[in-house]
Amino acid sequence: MIRALVVDDSAVLRRLISNVLASDPEIEVVGTAVDGLDAIEKVDVLKPDVVTLDVEMPRLDGLGAVKEISARHPRLPVIMFSTLTEKGASATLHALSNGASDYVAKPTGATSFADALDIVRDELLPRVKALTAARRISAAAPAAVPRPRATPPVRTQPEVLVIACSTGGPDALSKVLAGLPATFALPVLVTQHMPPVFTAQFADRLDRVSPLSVREASDGDVVRRGEVLVAPGDFHLRVTRSAGVVRAALDQGPRENFCRPAADPLLRSAAELYGPGVLCLVLTGMGSDGLEGARVVVDKGGRVVVQDQATSVVWGMPGAVAGAGLAHEVLPLEEIAPRLSVLAGALPVG
Repeated sequence: MIRALVVDDSAVLRRLISNVLASDPEIEVVGTAVDGLDAIEKVDVLKPDVVTLDVEMPRLDGLGAVKEISARHPRLPVIMFSTLTEKGASATLHALSNGASDYVAKPTGATSFADALDIVRDELLPRVKALTAARRISAAAPAAVPRPRATPPVRTQPEVLVIACSTGGPDALSKVLAGLPATFALPVLVTQHMPPVFTAQFADRLDRVSPLSVREASDGDVVRRGEVLVAPGDFHLRVTRSAGVVRAALDQGPRENFCRPAADPLLRSAAELYGPGVLCLVLTGMGSDGLEGARVVVDKGGRVVVQDQATSVVWGMPGAVAGAGLAHEVLPLEEIAPRLSVLAGALPVG
């Protein structure tokens, strides 16, 4: 059984979240808490496997609580519950950089309690199961690492870096972009699974930590070397070429892998446009988005790097690519930025 602690100052939301979790036979709600201080005490006593944590609460808010919980229990998954507002997005992104594992948006658009239950169930249960499974795996003996794809030395100079990430991605992506040198001369295109409002603030945060220029993509943006474009929430990001100029193209086509933005549309379009000039990175994330896109990248002669299991919050996306034999390199997070720099020609080998 997965032991869950529900933390929210709203009795209605505590009941809703508890009902969703208890509806799954694999999950037991072992307690509830009404604010951050109450949560810290009950985590110590109840020893849950996962915590759902409201962002805005009296006495001690979710940000203060997640800092303390993560300090005391660094491997305990914490899922934030956030409103889809600028204030909620800012607080949630701050929490993700301070130990939270993932987040779920509150069902503010629900027309009934039953509708709200369905919305939260679809978003919350997969995250709870993926994060607790990842925790159990990391506590067990290390899994066998798939053998990287055998390739000849890199002969085609990369022309673009495309990055796919989801659960755990905000922190991982921040570390990768912060580690790239100012001389990194490739354009960078990113798909991180995030809703509207969040992606603009996320791009601003990345811009502050990276020597490269980072912004949320707009339709028609010119794709330039040394600049990072982040797919906006609820839009797929692709690339097109017209009169020799590569531009970002946004659309609200069907969701892929239950996501919009999804990584597969970006990877496919980059592979079709740049061919062997694609350098693809798949970071931590739940599910298998990016798998089919990585397959097209490899078929077109591009190169694929994935984050390893030990440093991933959830080894779903990178694990799917590695498990399919599509990864040329499987690297711990701290080695990714230096390796990308070498592959892009920004740093000398060795």
